[in-house]
Amino acid sequence: MILRRMASENDSSVKEFILLGLTQQPELQLPLFFLFLGIYVVSLVGNLGLIVLIILNPHLHTPMYYFLFNLAFIDFCYSSVITPKMLVSFVKQNIISHAECMTQLFFFCFFVIDECYILTAMAYDRYAAICKPLLYQVTMSHQVCHLMMVGVYVMGFVEAMAHTGSMLRLVFCDGNIINHYMCEILPLLKLSCTSTVLNELVVFIVVGVNVIAASLTIFISYVLILSNILRIHSAEGRSKAFSTCGSHVIAVSFFFGAAAFMYLKPSSASVDEDKVSTIFYTVVGPMLNPFIYSIRNKDVHIALRKILNKKCLPK
Repeated sequence: MILRRMASENDSSVKEFILLGLTQQPELQLPLFFLFLGIYVVSLVGNLGLIVLIILNPHLHTPMYYFLFNLAFIDFCYSSVITPKMLVSFVKQNIISHAECMTQLFFFCFFVIDECYILTAMAYDRYAAICKPLLYQVTMSHQVCHLMMVGVYVMGFVEAMAHTGSMLRLVFCDGNIINHYMCEILPLLKLSCTSTVLNELVVFIVVGVNVIAASLTIFISYVLILSNILRIHSAEGRSKAFSTCGSHVIAVSFFFGAAAFMYLKPSSASVDEDKVSTIFYTVVGPMLNPFIYSIRNKDVHIALRKILNKKCLPK
């Protein structure tokens, strides 16, 4: 049994936390360590490979791949914020300082909000490409794309600061054991011995704004895309349009589905269910995205083939 590390009598706030990790069953620790180590390596290689591929191939320097480049970058950073600390909890007691915990919380919020909005921007890009092809170069100009990405990162920063700032005002004096594998908002609120009303209000507003803004934009974009596709007479044209949107629909469904299960489930749900649901959009999602967007993507296949041919050609 893990003993609680309480703060000294002279200081009511704890200086460090203990992360319990994904599970407390000893027989599962080593298998889960190797499983998530493998997922982490695949995630890093997949996202870094996609980033390098887009940089090295000029024909991929388009709005669609500009957003995909940023998505891969976010996933690369995202998985590095969460997974290494989780891996530690499988092999030893995982202690994290208060400052490290708040830092992890900030970057977790920053990248998850970034992912939410970049998926939204990608949905709008698909809408512009399919519904307004003649105006696409104007609608999605380099300047517009850069401004959209600045907006994505600014929203992530502002909302992450709101979460972290409201968390820093709390005093943790009842205990320091976080029943999670990372410093997540809801488990931290349970440890506070001061009022968490402001934090709950911030969560409600931020999650509400993100869900409404992102889901409405994505939903409207795809309703317009679908109505446009149904008006295409050629089977080849429809197939091309569906293939353009299919990978993004899968990624959006996976991310928002896991997030919705996490935040919209009944309050009676167990902590273990919380952990499992967060695993899907914090660890598994960043690993799958490079494959979702690459497996049936002819442009990526051509770019990869060109690079491999250059490497294989004799000098």
